[in-house]
Amino acid sequence: MLKKWLNKVLSGRQSRQTEVRKEIIPAEEYRISADMISFAAEKTVKRLQEEGFKAYIVGGAVRDMLLGVEPKDFDVATDATPEQVRKIFRRSRIIGRRFQIVHVMTGPETIEVTTFRGGGKVQQNAHGRIMKDNTYGSIEEDAMRRDFTCNALYYDPIREEILDFHNGVNDIAARSLVMIGDAAERYREDPVRILRAVRLSGKLGFSVEESTAAPIPEYAGHLKHEPVARLFDEIMKLLFSGHARECLKKLNSLGVSDDIHPLLTALKSAEKPENRIISLALKNTDERLRQDKSVSVGFVLAAVLWPDVNRRWQRNLAQGQKPAPALTDAIESLRSDVEKGWGVPQRFAATMREIWQFQPQFEQMRGARPHRLLAQQRFRAAYDFLVLRGEVGEIDRQTVEWWNSFQHADEGLRNEMTTNHARAQGNEGVKKKRRRRPRKKKTEQGQ
Repeated sequence: MLKKWLNKVLSGRQSRQTEVRKEIIPAEEYRISADMISFAAEKTVKRLQEEGFKAYIVGGAVRDMLLGVEPKDFDVATDATPEQVRKIFRRSRIIGRRFQIVHVMTGPETIEVTTFRGGGKVQQNAHGRIMKDNTYGSIEEDAMRRDFTCNALYYDPIREEILDFHNGVNDIAARSLVMIGDAAERYREDPVRILRAVRLSGKLGFSVEESTAAPIPEYAGHLKHEPVARLFDEIMKLLFSGHARECLKKLNSLGVSDDIHPLLTALKSAEKPENRIISLALKNTDERLRQDKSVSVGFVLAAVLWPDVNRRWQRNLAQGQKPAPALTDAIESLRSDVEKGWGVPQRFAATMREIWQFQPQFEQMRGARPHRLLAQQRFRAAYDFLVLRGEVGEIDRQTVEWWNSFQHADEGLRNEMTTNHARAQGNEGVKKKRRRRPRKKKTEQGQ
């Protein structure tokens, strides 16, 4: 009896996951109109349809509009091949190896156009990951190939209708993240979908449906076989989602292991008291992103990896090294891993190093050194990092306040501040230069 019931449940779940049933929904029912999409996106769809092809706004933009959120970017799906799309749009280029897409440029905006993916055979590696996939098919097959039901929605801005193949509209209303198809198989095909599940559920405030969440602890280890550059890109999306702290909670609650990538390991440890600088940096980053303010990737990464660097620094100090060389050695011991093994681009790694190397120099508040430090390009980022360190108790607040006053003072007051600091330390300031005796003029006779 129990076996019979279990088979019924499992078969019902399987049919729920694999059934393709197109539902056409008038967009006006959800107060969605063509005015909500960009000019470039509408123009791309309209031009493709004028050329006799099917074309729709697809994925995250449709999901966001249903949630009442203004989309950041727009993707288009079509039955035109990449070569046909490239022929229609003069300002366009084909990119991608694993699956070719076309970037269509209209003014300053770039629209990503993909051809409907088919259900044919794909090239997979030994771990089951899809390595090459340029098979094209129908819109129904394309919907089946997408990851989550909330991303398998197609909006036609010309006809003002939404095409829903997997109950995505209802799942969005229920705030539930549901995988299309067998979740274990989909994670095996592309383990990065696990990080997308983490990011989307954290960012959107969705719960992860039970059968979607269940395989994650088992298949998270497959992420270690992904190219480090691809993992780094996905971690960056998580960090700069505007909801990084919620995503961190999902990392832990969904059972993603600690040894996937050092950045993920550092992030998962953010709640530890000794790593509070990470959670504080992410809180500030989330707030800035929600206010549409700029953020620095190098700065955030410097905060995420600082606890590790700081531990190495303190160990070197305990062995008798001076602060600046001790920190340099700590940074160098981590450098090769960061720039090669972890997939961090050199431009971000350089920013991180500069911010870190500034920190011992903030202890120098006399003579000409503060003036030279203030003139450096990375001063502001390094100072903001000093403020973070002050907030977690790594450095005394007086030092932070002194540098805050110094950078906003005029030249006269700055000179006074450095002199007063020197006197407070029992030093009258910069050592006076020894005056040379004037040379005697040679007499005319001695010439």
